[in-house]
Amino acid sequence: MKLSIPLLLATAIPSLAATWQVGPGRTYAAPRAVAGLVADGDTVLIDAGTYADEVATWSRSRLLLRGVGGFAHLKAPASISNGKAIWVLSGNDITLDSIEFSGAAVPDLNGAGIRAEGTNLTIRRSHFHDNENGILGGKGHVRIEDSEFARNGHGDGLSHNMYISNCDTFTLLRSYSHHAKIGHEVKSRAKVNIIVGNWIGNEANGTASYEIDLPNGGTSLVAGNFIQQSSSTDNSTLVTFGEEGLSNPGKDLHLVHNTLVNDRGSGTFVRLATGATGTVINNLWVGEGTWISGTADTARNLHGTGADLINRSGFDFRLAPTSSAINAGVITPSFLGYAQFPAWQFLRGTGPQSRLANSAPDIGAWETTSANAIGTRMPHQTTARAGMRFDPRSSREAGTITPDGRIQPAASRATMPGARP
Repeated sequence: MKLSIPLLLATAIPSLAATWQVGPGRTYAAPRAVAGLVADGDTVLIDAGTYADEVATWSRSRLLLRGVGGFAHLKAPASISNGKAIWVLSGNDITLDSIEFSGAAVPDLNGAGIRAEGTNLTIRRSHFHDNENGILGGKGHVRIEDSEFARNGHGDGLSHNMYISNCDTFTLLRSYSHHAKIGHEVKSRAKVNIIVGNWIGNEANGTASYEIDLPNGGTSLVAGNFIQQSSSTDNSTLVTFGEEGLSNPGKDLHLVHNTLVNDRGSGTFVRLATGATGTVINNLWVGEGTWISGTADTARNLHGTGADLINRSGFDFRLAPTSSAINAGVITPSFLGYAQFPAWQFLRGTGPQSRLANSAPDIGAWETTSANAIGTRMPHQTTARAGMRFDPRSSREAGTITPDGRIQPAASRATMPGARP
């Protein structure tokens, strides 16, 4: 049977993606009202404001869900009907931007802001706080950038600020994870982990256990982060790698240009399981405890003191002008296409800044020659609290990490010969 020309055209031309506007006074007053109406490829623009009792499942793929004019704050109801999360994302290739999630709790004690069940998820400029899990799950490639995770966790040690499952890659960039309740600030079972340029810590009185937990190993780059545990921490180790078994194909941890601070007074800064390999270079560690437990190649790591820092008690861990860490690092080669010298640094109260070195790099997470902020203040923050700034360009600057986690080279960023591929 022959198809008519109009029918042929209809089958050959895909339907155009739609944009849905959501908010008070609009046709659809809350995001949950359109979750079952959207089609693959659609965009949902959500007016800034608070949406109480929000629960939705997004089953379509290639969606962009974005707050407009500030955060769209989704507050969980007292009883979450799906038993999982404020939003369950079962579609593939979903992007979230400027969304806030709070208050998720379920009978299983693992209620999440997001339960990630589909393949490939990108989260930008979003805020997860006071849930049992900030985000739980993940398949394919999970990418989080310019976001904040605070006070998530039920308090049983089994729920965390973020808990990423055994996906292919997990990328965490320029984000702020703090004050997890007994659980971990960052936990990932991904096969490849790229954790670059973040502030991760308990701060003055937090009770989180591990700051970074990679329980199944994986090929992992942890670079340019501030990593800290308080005197009230529930576990004395800051970074742990493979403690539940090295089941991932990669078993190598590359820990480069981080500042690690232990305010507990004892414990272990970095613990690698038997069989794991570590490359530990250009890190500054402050406080008492065992520096490395396990096997690692080390170079130019420095046990700093308060004199190396501008103001330890005031949480300004940049290098003091007289610090021996200045220009004391070594140039690091690329690793499987990833830059090990971070393109930015994260300053509490300001957020991400460009990180540029002169001749030799400084040891630790901050470069004394860098002072260029690259973002804008989060919408929910005021001058009364510690602010942070986010990069409105996301990761599109040449010479930084691209959406698949790899370096995007550019001659303009090659300020230090051999520092970047």
